[in-house]
Amino acid sequence: MADQPTTPGAQSAVSPGTAGNNEPVLIAAPQNEDELEDDFDDDADSALGNDAASSTNSITASILEYRTIKGRTYHSEKHDSQYFAPNDEQQMHSQDITHHYLSIMLDDKLFLAPVSDDIERVLDVGTGTGIWAIDVGDQYPNAEVLGTDLSPTQPLWVPPNVKFEIDDCTKEWTWPDDHFDFIHMRYLFGAIGDWSKLFRQAYRCCKPGGWVQSCECDVEMCTDDGSIKENGVIQTFWNPLWRELGKKIGLSFEVLENRYQNKGFEEAGFVDIKEVNFKLPIGGWALNPKLAEIGNLTLLTMINDLEGYVLVPWNIVHGEDTPGCQETLAHLRRELRSRSMHAYMKVRYVYGRKP
Repeated sequence: MADQPTTPGAQSAVSPGTAGNNEPVLIAAPQNEDELEDDFDDDADSALGNDAASSTNSITASILEYRTIKGRTYHSEKHDSQYFAPNDEQQMHSQDITHHYLSIMLDDKLFLAPVSDDIERVLDVGTGTGIWAIDVGDQYPNAEVLGTDLSPTQPLWVPPNVKFEIDDCTKEWTWPDDHFDFIHMRYLFGAIGDWSKLFRQAYRCCKPGGWVQSCECDVEMCTDDGSIKENGVIQTFWNPLWRELGKKIGLSFEVLENRYQNKGFEEAGFVDIKEVNFKLPIGGWALNPKLAEIGNLTLLTMINDLEGYVLVPWNIVHGEDTPGCQETLAHLRRELRSRSMHAYMKVRYVYGRKP
């Protein structure tokens, strides 16, 4: 088995089909009196900011006709995807911060798969702002890097070896067999109805000897020390929201719990499959300085755009005209900022080689 990262909070790789039962324990740093007082201060951590208001297609007017919901924009109705997150600047900022904390988590690496230095073609599925694809293009100047997503939210000025296309990865992939040396997929939860099909298509389009890597997150918040209050907003609103949303739209937000990545890699025919699990702290409460930095960035992604994450799910689960969304979000912000609440989400990387 290949060497695995030693990042604090990382679980050692486990064999395919084996339940991850050796998860690390996140240790919280002791709180001082000022921090305890901040738990009851609505303005605490104000520096983190608050909420402000077939597949490949050319960029056409219809694609740019974004849907607008209460001032937020979402991908064009040209795609029948029910993806929950907006595509505007505020949400893109959160996506860039997400890229940053995941890079720190991987010890400033862009991926875990043992990809060779002479790769020729790379595909980034669900590229978002394109930041991962751009970084890979800089690191591998001789490789052609293609990023795809539902909306053209990527910058115009990119390395000469990087390009972006509008694409719905849930449709039939139009690339030829054995085409890419490395296929990268990250945070597609809430967008994929058939994970097995996704990995079958990745297998077909990957070159023999090439690698595919998937990174996913279960958005339900957990704790190892019981610090999430049973009657708090996380337990009564946030965690149930995603389970109910998944039932209503038929798209699971419990990718890790259901082991969709692992099953997809195995069923598609990949070999040398490795799984690496992390706990993603929310807030800077972790004793380990690196995990505290990651936690602060994770909190920043959420506080920056809680409304963007929750608006469509609220409308679907509770009803568009149901009052109380902003009040609930205000309570959630306060709970997330509390240093006495030691919550985390689970992140899993799975990668495998096409024989």
